[in-house]
Amino acid sequence: MRRFPLFAECLTAGVLVVLAALPLVTLLPALAAGCAHVKAHVDGETTALRAFFDRVRDAARGGLGPSTGVVAGFGALAADVAVLRRVPLPGGGVVSAVCVVAAVGLAVVVLRAAADWSPGERWTALLRSAARRSAADPSGSLLLVVALGVLVVVTWQLPPLVVPMLGCVLMAAVAVERRRSRLRDAEHL
Repeated sequence: MRRFPLFAECLTAGVLVVLAALPLVTLLPALAAGCAHVKAHVDGETTALRAFFDRVRDAARGGLGPSTGVVAGFGALAADVAVLRRVPLPGGGVVSAVCVVAAVGLAVVVLRAAADWSPGERWTALLRSAARRSAADPSGSLLLVVALGVLVVVTWQLPPLVVPMLGCVLMAAVAVERRRSRLRDAEHL
């Protein structure tokens, strides 16, 4: 019975992240606040709406530039795939596949950075560190790829489920980062 409140908080986090990320340039701060919301629930801290939007504000400090870059990166990859689907070019299928893999890799790095965010962190350092962790922890990255795959399949079947499923992906990102911390702590014992 204790797991249902966590699921409910994940659903709430999904709704709040979608609202906070509507301007697009606030994608990173919204994801970071969503992950912090899930962590706060697990740690027994406040999950009030005001606390969520305070986290968004804190994460937005210095995060709008990198967030714009991330959104531009996703946009460029999506535009490449869209053009290659309409215009048959030699090798277009391979380039499209590479673009999709790059987008998934970028999503994994962004989720890991968001799950690792805490107030006062610099986004550029978080993103670099998340990229290193993504390469150094392939099993954790694969777990996030699977979570993203489930998000895509469920959303494809029923588009309104993108909102609650986003909260589940945030929970997966938090779980992967906590798993990494516990593994690292166990190695030092």
